[in-house]
Amino acid sequence: MQFFKDLNLSAFTAGFVAVLVGFTSSVAIVFQAAQAFGATPAQISSWMWALGLGMGLCSAIPSLWLKKPVMIAWSTPGAAVLATAGLAGGFSMAEAVGAFMVSAALIALFGVTGWFEKVMNRIPVAIASALLAGVLARFGIDAFAAAKTALPLVLLMLAIYLAGKRLMPRYAVVLTLLGGIVYVAARGQLDWAAVSFSFAMPVFVAPQFTFAAAVSLALPLFVVTMASQNLPGVAAIRAAGYGSDAPDGGIPISKVITLSGLATLLLAPFGAFALNLSAITAAICMGKEAHEDPAKRYTAAVSCGLIYVVIGIFGAAITGLLTAFPKELVVAIAGLALLGTIGSGLAVAVKDDSHREAALITFLVTLSGVVIAGVGSAFWGVAAGALALFVQQCGRAGSVPFTATPADLPKTPQS
Repeated sequence: MQFFKDLNLSAFTAGFVAVLVGFTSSVAIVFQAAQAFGATPAQISSWMWALGLGMGLCSAIPSLWLKKPVMIAWSTPGAAVLATAGLAGGFSMAEAVGAFMVSAALIALFGVTGWFEKVMNRIPVAIASALLAGVLARFGIDAFAAAKTALPLVLLMLAIYLAGKRLMPRYAVVLTLLGGIVYVAARGQLDWAAVSFSFAMPVFVAPQFTFAAAVSLALPLFVVTMASQNLPGVAAIRAAGYGSDAPDGGIPISKVITLSGLATLLLAPFGAFALNLSAITAAICMGKEAHEDPAKRYTAAVSCGLIYVVIGIFGAAITGLLTAFPKELVVAIAGLALLGTIGSGLAVAVKDDSHREAALITFLVTLSGVVIAGVGSAFWGVAAGALALFVQQCGRAGSVPFTATPADLPKTPQS
């Protein structure tokens, strides 16, 4: 099989790191969201089953089919919205499932019609690159901020990473991860008590559709998923060179958005509240650290997807295994693995003088993490950058209008 011929250690490690970062950074929020609707332990395990299978199959199958890294994740800001709104509104699990399905139907509609991709095509590459850099830069900052509580670990991982980039660039992240694991294991910092081996069983909850849940849960979930997850997700795809302007047509974004909506619709009764394009973990699997050959980076996404499927099957056991790693190790490996992508995003964002200030505004607003009206900083970063670009460029002869498509702007290098 071609997949096994294309797969190498660095690609598999990228997939594992993506799972480690994506899962451990937000699984607690997902648990809180489930508990906000009165979920039983069996239902929480079912949520892990549904989300694991949904993310895994929606990442692995399209990646194998297209031979491109398609990365699907759960909506972390969506889970945060649900955790807050669920407690405030006193909604039942049945009402929540109905809201999940309404949101999923809206996401699928925006994918089928191509509305979301049409909006994305109006965003200049400089703004999109600044958005991606702003989303990822927080992980770079957190990697070094972890030195406050784990200075020896962070210094060791940084030293291994720099030496690896100099001597064996392809395996720098692999060696850094292994070095960090050996260090924390030797110091007894792995929390094995959290691991309990058991299979996850799906628990079906019949949906109940109410107007209150649609307004208070479905619409906010849809907005934050599209603005805070799918928006930077598309930016990650384009920054890596897999956008619609790629020579081979790239990743069909509208079809992937549709797939994520339909998968959520199917798995919602079992706890899949929102599946969407990934940005942070996608950057890990789409960068040159995953594979030197851009045509073979899909193996990292497939590896990530298969690990997610295993998580879905084993539920609590894998959850405990992944959360056994110290937080400092997770944030350190995430930040170091994303350094190249952050640098590339910033380079593209400030390359063109006419877009530089607008791109910097986008970057800083996104990096700020500001949340307004329940919508995250990714959306407001693009909005602020768009407004700045409009004010600076409107009416100027020879200027590139905000409505330029990626084909009109400088191409982002694939690696």
